[in-house]
Amino acid sequence: MPKTKEPKKDQKKEIGITIKKEEEFGEWFSQIITKAELVEYTDVSGCYVFRPNSYSIWEKVQAFMDSEFRKLGVRNAYFPLFIPEKLLNREKEHVEGFTPEVAWVTHTGESKLSERLAIRPTSETIMYDSYKKWIRSWRDLPLKINQWCNVVRWEFKNPVPFIRSREFLWQEGHTAHRTKDEAEKEVFQILDIYEKTYNDLYAMPCIKGFKTEKEKFAGALYTTTIEIFLPNGKSAQACTSHCLGQNFAKAFDISFLDEKEEKQHVWQNSWGYSTRSMGIMICMHSDNKGLVLPPRVASTQAVIVPITFADSKEKVLSKAREVKKCLESEGISVVLDDRDELTPGWKFNEWEMKGIPLRIEVGPKDVEKDQAVIVRRDNGKKDFVKTADLGKKAKEALEQMHKDLYDRALRLRQDNEAEAKEFHELTKAIKDRKLVKAAWCSSTECEEMIKDKTGGAKIICIPFGKDMDRKEAKGRCVCCGKPAKYEVYIAKSY
Repeated sequence: MPKTKEPKKDQKKEIGITIKKEEEFGEWFSQIITKAELVEYTDVSGCYVFRPNSYSIWEKVQAFMDSEFRKLGVRNAYFPLFIPEKLLNREKEHVEGFTPEVAWVTHTGESKLSERLAIRPTSETIMYDSYKKWIRSWRDLPLKINQWCNVVRWEFKNPVPFIRSREFLWQEGHTAHRTKDEAEKEVFQILDIYEKTYNDLYAMPCIKGFKTEKEKFAGALYTTTIEIFLPNGKSAQACTSHCLGQNFAKAFDISFLDEKEEKQHVWQNSWGYSTRSMGIMICMHSDNKGLVLPPRVASTQAVIVPITFADSKEKVLSKAREVKKCLESEGISVVLDDRDELTPGWKFNEWEMKGIPLRIEVGPKDVEKDQAVIVRRDNGKKDFVKTADLGKKAKEALEQMHKDLYDRALRLRQDNEAEAKEFHELTKAIKDRKLVKAAWCSSTECEEMIKDKTGGAKIICIPFGKDMDRKEAKGRCVCCGKPAKYEVYIAKSY
């Protein structure tokens, strides 16, 4: 029986990944994000179109996080994109940290503005100008506000979509509290939500810890972070939660009268999670066939591909429609690919490229046996399942895929973790693209030496100890040999 016409060979070559992940990671990543229809490049360097395939992932992240934030009493708001220069300059350490990255609006038409306007690199300064008006009494606290928005950070030479772009999407939470203890409690609550998002949606394990003084957020008392180790031997900062202390409160005079009618400055936090998370997910899970989507962020979790011949086409399509209803009844999002102009093999490749977690194959023999074939995207495993069990088995396959992706990512990190007690061991491990655990004396000189002598590796974090403090180290600093203060993770990073 004649089959439907297959696209030309050059078309087939064009749709596939031509570079291996393990050989040229950057080019592989670039092909994944364009061929899986996640981004479109624009004429403005570092600014990208988020296509529906990627924006739908971000919508799932938003919905999940909003639900978690609301449990803590956080409410959403929106603040302006443009920040007057006088506000940005209010907190000295903060503005010095961001000055190289700020894009400015200086003119409207042909007229020069009387004051430059910064295009939002982060919103502390414009939000806190409002906070000082809203907070008067201890009864006004805590104030917990989050906004979903875009930000612009201009200073870097090699933008990478998702990972490091000049404009990106994120949420930024900004809260004000009566006491330091109350503020600090929230810092770690938020980091737990971020970890849960990576674990439960993206199927990725996290390293939680503190940034060093040198690497902390400009103007913060301290910064906590989540770091994720990737298959190319680099670490990525996945999100941050900052305790700002009272620095901004004093700069903006955000104060309140306590129960004794005495004036106090608030304690503040800020925390953010961005579309970089999608880039980290792509780097972690995807393979040489294309994108691999964890089931819980996939807008389409399964695709049904009917395998038809002229004498059985209607029976197969009827069965495929039955299968679709069966999956939908279990809450699985599914599409039926009944396009006549493409062969099943072509469709297999296309849907693999786009990372759909499950492929359901239905052919004439499956109709006869009242079954369908479930194929997992991550490992290609096939299961022949009776129609009556299909919804249950597909759901189980999606859950198992999530678990397997997480476990594989955890094994990757564990298999590539090294410990260095001497500096030559550190440099070798970094050269071998390892995540290195070492002892550090806490001096900036040794921190800078690590970066200078390892080709750009740095202390990515000081991991948490048992009491959520900085994990202390025994022995001697890997750099200078003096008594060590903290245990640290060191790696090359984005």
